Amino acid sequence: MELKIDDSILVKEYISGNERALEVLINKHNQRITSFIYSKVLDRDVTEDIFQDTFIKVIKTLKKGNYSEEGKFLPWVMRIAHNLIIDYFRKNKRMPKFEGSDDFNIFSVIGDDKLNAEKQMIKDQIDSDLGILIDELPDDQREVLIMRIYKDMSFKEISESTGVSINTALGRMRYALINLRKIIQRNKIVLTNY
Repeated sequence: MELKIDDSILVKEYISGNERALEVLINKHNQRITSFIYSKVLDRDVTEDIFQDTFIKVIKTLKKGNYSEEGKFLPWVMRIAHNLIIDYFRKNKRMPKFEGSDDFNIFSVIGDDKLNAEKQMIKDQIDSDLGILIDELPDDQREVLIMRIYKDMSFKEISESTGVSINTALGRMRYALINLRKIIQRNKIVLTNY
């Protein structure tokens, strides 16, 4: 049975010169990060490239001493991977080809499925990132936020479902939003397409 070592301890060990600690970190999170990247790019080679680039950035940041243990290691690595996925799509954005005509028609671009698919992937990524951030909220705040935003429940319904007053449900929602903003600012996260 392998002993589970906390990420923060492994990070400190790696910064102190223990190269094996990074290997343990990579092996520990390899499957989750690879699956995450592949779910966005749907290409094994691109997934491998982005995975490697992600850990090159991780190594550079750790070696420079720019990593602070405010957040958790995995969400930080996922954000790096997410940014590299978006960079990949921006770099590889191709205008659709138009057969049989030299005339450029803007309306044929507007309906292009490839561009729409990219926007959908970026939206999915933002939703995924938001899910990771929401998981950092206290349970009572997370519960109210999920009921309100994702399940579209009224505060009266939330109140009945959770057994608290409407004012308490409203307060929890307010604090959930305040805390989300703090998490976003602290981690310098951008939740927009461009």
